[in-house]
Amino acid sequence: MNILIADDDREIAAAIAVYLEHEGYSTRLAYNGIEALEIAEKEEIHLIIMDIMMPQMDGIKATLELRKRANIPVIMLSAKSEDTDKIIGLNMGADDYMTKPFNPLELIARVKSQLRRFTLLGSKPPEAENVYTQGGLTLDENLKQVTVDGLVVHLTPIEYKILRLLIRNPGRVFSMEEIYSRVWDDDAYSVENTVSVHIRRIRAKIEIEPKEPKYIKVVWGIGYKMEKLDGNRAR
Repeated sequence: MNILIADDDREIAAAIAVYLEHEGYSTRLAYNGIEALEIAEKEEIHLIIMDIMMPQMDGIKATLELRKRANIPVIMLSAKSEDTDKIIGLNMGADDYMTKPFNPLELIARVKSQLRRFTLLGSKPPEAENVYTQGGLTLDENLKQVTVDGLVVHLTPIEYKILRLLIRNPGRVFSMEEIYSRVWDDDAYSVENTVSVHIRRIRAKIEIEPKEPKYIKVVWGIGYKMEKLDGNRAR
């Protein structure tokens, strides 16, 4: 698999490449957001490790642009450690976030986790041959496609997996911890912020009025559920 490393610190980028190549991955290097987008456009990239602070175009802007074109998993890197920075990164479309300095082995583990999830979304396991609908919202597991009132909605792999969990279990309330454990493969960190940020992003894409959601409802003090609506079906 091809992994793109976007970091203006050439030594860090090269070091990450060495660890990834040791695990059998092919790597591509970019030193600003513009270069990263150009490579992602021209080559088949399966995951991007994106630094936030880069010249010409930073990682956040690059991720926003990337999300208009593809749902490639993105692990964002930053020297900042505050929770607000993590939330901003996740809000902008990142699937995971790591703070520098980091343990290279942890980075490798997160890369494998994201690639495993991305690969599963592209496969067709026997239990996932269904189309689920609630009102005007439809998730087609055969096509790995989500539509709202007939219009295709582009979700990241993480967003898709969360929505799939909820729509396959309409009316059931999932706690944030349970959603995290089913969607993320690593130990929980900032569970509440991480899950709520992704739910907010999903709502922004599928709801007409995200502040008054029709599909994904919050059950205060417990978690989230997919509302049962007329016309719901699974086939």
